[in-house]
Amino acid sequence: MTTALPRPAALPRALDAPTPAPRTARPHEAAALAALSRPFVRSGALRERPVSLYAAHAADFLVLEAPDGTLDGCVGLRAYPTDAREDGELAGVVYNFCVAAHRQGSGAGAGLLRAVLVSARARSLGALFAATTGSAGLFLRHGFTPTTAHRAPRTWAQSLDPRRDARVLIRTW
Repeated sequence: MTTALPRPAALPRALDAPTPAPRTARPHEAAALAALSRPFVRSGALRERPVSLYAAHAADFLVLEAPDGTLDGCVGLRAYPTDAREDGELAGVVYNFCVAAHRQGSGAGAGLLRAVLVSARARSLGALFAATTGSAGLFLRHGFTPTTAHRAPRTWAQSLDPRRDARVLIRTW
């Protein structure tokens, strides 16, 4: 009598391979950044941005590149002068954070957010702000706390659309 040994279940494709390290986007990837963001724009989670903005601000973006060269995720980080301090301190703003549907739940978003935190600290940003229409769970798990737009850099806070009812979050060191 032979006994069959159970075989381990195959991992889903997104979990099968290690997640590559995020890297800075390149200006020629502007169309790919816009395409990655499009489903989130349609759902109302992100504001629409023109391809020209992605090209002009490519250096703001960290991306996850799939083995086939497509982008699986992106997140922007922009520094703004703080309004409450006169000493030139900067605050960061996380924006346009999205992960392709087939990579959600794989740790890709957490990896991008960790990379943004490392980048913000390396740039000596005094605080990091984000606005989200989602649950904010990932941000909260990474040390962000709810705040008001009044604490955020004025230029960014004024750009928030009140109709979107986004939660504003802050992360300090």
